[in-house]
Amino acid sequence: MPVEIGKVTIHVDNRPFAVTSGTNLLAACLSLGFDIPYFCWHPALGSAGACRLCAVKKYAGEKDTKGQIVMSCMEPVVDGLRISIDDPEARRFRASVIEWLMANHPHDCPVCDEGGECHLQDMTVMTGHIYREFRFRKRTHRNQNLGPFVHQEMNRCIQCHRCVRFYRDYAGGRDFADFSTRDRLYYGRHEDGALDSPFSGNLVEVCPTGVFTDKTFKRHYTRMWDLATAPSVCVHCSLGCNTIPGERYGTLRRVRNRYNGEVNGYFLCDRGRYGYEFVNDERRIRKVRLAGQNHSDGSGARELLLRRVAEAVSGPHPPVGIGSPRASLEANFALRELVGADRFYAGVSNSEWSLTVLAVDILRSGPARPASLKDAGISDAVFVLGEDVTNTAPLLDLALRQAVRRRPVDAAVKTGIPSWHDLAVRNFIQEEKGPLFVAVTRRTALSAVAGEFLLTPYEIERLGFAVARRISGDTSPTGLPPEVDAAAGTIARALDGAARPLVVAGVGSGIAGVLKAAADIARSLCHGGRRAGLCLVFPECNSVGLALMGGGGLEDGLERVLSGEAGTAIILENDLYRRAPANSIDSFFNRCRNVIALDHLDNRTTARAETVIPAATFAESEGTLVNNEGRAQRFYKVCPPPPGVRESWRWLHDFARAAGRREAGSWRNLDDIVRALAAEKPDLAGIREAAPPADFRVHGLKIPRESPRASGRTAVHAAEDVWENAPPQDPDSPLAFSMEGWAGFPPPPLIPRFWRPAWNSVQSVTQYQDEAGGPLRNGDPGRRLIEPPESVHTGPYEEDPPAEPPQIGEGMDLVPFFHIFGSEELSARSPGIAELTPEPVLLLHPDDALSFGIENGDRVELEVGGETVSRHRGSFEVGAFGGRVGGGPGA
Repeated sequence: MPVEIGKVTIHVDNRPFAVTSGTNLLAACLSLGFDIPYFCWHPALGSAGACRLCAVKKYAGEKDTKGQIVMSCMEPVVDGLRISIDDPEARRFRASVIEWLMANHPHDCPVCDEGGECHLQDMTVMTGHIYREFRFRKRTHRNQNLGPFVHQEMNRCIQCHRCVRFYRDYAGGRDFADFSTRDRLYYGRHEDGALDSPFSGNLVEVCPTGVFTDKTFKRHYTRMWDLATAPSVCVHCSLGCNTIPGERYGTLRRVRNRYNGEVNGYFLCDRGRYGYEFVNDERRIRKVRLAGQNHSDGSGARELLLRRVAEAVSGPHPPVGIGSPRASLEANFALRELVGADRFYAGVSNSEWSLTVLAVDILRSGPARPASLKDAGISDAVFVLGEDVTNTAPLLDLALRQAVRRRPVDAAVKTGIPSWHDLAVRNFIQEEKGPLFVAVTRRTALSAVAGEFLLTPYEIERLGFAVARRISGDTSPTGLPPEVDAAAGTIARALDGAARPLVVAGVGSGIAGVLKAAADIARSLCHGGRRAGLCLVFPECNSVGLALMGGGGLEDGLERVLSGEAGTAIILENDLYRRAPANSIDSFFNRCRNVIALDHLDNRTTARAETVIPAATFAESEGTLVNNEGRAQRFYKVCPPPPGVRESWRWLHDFARAAGRREAGSWRNLDDIVRALAAEKPDLAGIREAAPPADFRVHGLKIPRESPRASGRTAVHAAEDVWENAPPQDPDSPLAFSMEGWAGFPPPPLIPRFWRPAWNSVQSVTQYQDEAGGPLRNGDPGRRLIEPPESVHTGPYEEDPPAEPPQIGEGMDLVPFFHIFGSEELSARSPGIAELTPEPVLLLHPDDALSFGIENGDRVELEVGGETVSRHRGSFEVGAFGGRVGGGPGA
């Protein structure tokens, strides 16, 4: 048979197959569609050879009839390799492995949360083991309380080592390990307590059994086959991780990872996984609230609402529209069309808006390519300027932890060790790490794997420009302190000597100069055919999409109201009190005659609005978000909105129709808005390719949101009525609210769950990939909107960086420190996240604290932007803050 370049031929049960060279036999066979059971192997973690379950028969040649048992995950693929999966001896061996692994298992599938989607169940059936002969006392363990996210049931453990390999080796956690003595092996912490790692929730999916399960799911548990699921996108940061939310009875029950090889791969951060419960919050807005009206539901209230909005839009003082970086492109565009492009504002402060627009312009100008999370993970030298990625873009932290292994792994490969042989590679590299440099204002979680420089924001900016000059060959004095200047040379040499350098910065730094310095470094690295990566972090899930759409900053919109030019403001999914000083927002409300707020949660803004309209959450609506690399991704509703609640764009469409806005009022579904948006904004035209249109069908069938094993609708509602009503209709997507539909492989943007016969667990994602660990069939979801030219002027972004730090006058220059739990608005409403949210803290250099007469642990009040942050809103505990390059005294 002909063999492609990069392919070799192997023979499986006397049949030839072309497979990719350089991989292991297990991955190759799974890619071919063969069912080989396994436990310890994971596409992201590599091979460990711990469970012995993936045994096959290997033959020395065509004439060898005896062969030998080998572990397929440890066997490299070579040309001419001959194996048998169905050999009787191999099958008996695999069955015996399952039998001894199950010897101490409690066999509690009917009460196990993992039941029905358990990899152990699947592999037991696959090996043919059906009867347990072990008759002795089972080994038992005490379970630990591991915090609000992960529930432990240690008696179910089969000792595959996956959990500790992920937690310690892959994610860098240090408070979780394996403890062993004789034949007793225990995975957990040295004592009860919440897991420290912000990626601990991945244990739920990494574990092939029910040892680690979702504790938040346990509060409203339902079997997985009764969950309606849909493809979605995380709304809790700018990275755009793909998710699969699960719903039943109108309650969002859980969120699981949805594989996207270019973005989040196999993993989620804990904020993305457990921040979903705001959807179920009792403080959800579920009815229209009209000032002066006692009844806010029914057709009468709706007609009154439409009349009021039409009068406001058509009146002598047209309204301003205040959009939101946490709302979809379609909702923001609908608001923009309602009020007019010149009266649409982005809904973030002018300072944040200018930084966001600058960052997007930098990405578009090139020549550095906007880096995806996959690109970040394979970089071989990284410089992070001013961004605490662990707290602002958590999965980028996970990617950078893989990047520091890239050079040592390459060195191991040169000695003949396969990159997939995880234990051999780690034994070879030991604690060796590649170059990762982080310049920040306080110590971060990456300090364990990075060279970290603690500097003031101004010094970070200067350091960045100095690195760019050194890379460009400029050796003139930088004016920096000697230790900082030496650091610039070290960083420049490491980046310039790399094949795949990466520069990371973000809007969170709050300084335009830091972004410009990052752009300068990336441009300087693009020479000799090398194209560096540039990864910029943005504040929210649709900050980039909003910047591509355009508009003004929040203060500009407020000024039109304060000046009397506009008498009405329509606020889209935005709490203005989080965007600007409270006294400014109070003045806005006092001046504005009519404030219309669309949102799904009550907040300080909705409390002051005359009209409050219940908007659907991400779980109840469809739309498009653009992530930090400029990738447009579609999210789909997992359930219809509750009664009285509608998608924001649908409310705004009705307002436009009532106000006589001809084009906006003619939209019939989401596709019509997408077409109008693409026509109006060429930079966003690619969103039409982000997902199939609503009329997409496979053999005339929609894609079902429900599992083929779902309980029937009659059974679900039998206590109310045995009459089976028609399922809800969804005119905005190719997905159906039922179990009926196409049961094959849908296009990647429409995959509502990963499941195939015999593969009920999350391990079934391999069945949807071209090759194990590779992209999904037909490509990973999303459409990149930003593709900068490769060849552009590569001179410095800013010729003359500031020589002196800015003068701040009286008071202190505050630098915000974000926290993964609590800093993001929506996830902070989830009980599990709230339990781990720390109290606010003010960090001061000891000398500054002494000058104010305060000590560590004191409670203080701050006046920020004219607003006093006092005890009733959360006090600030004073902590020590200091450090400089090399760990010297305070900065």
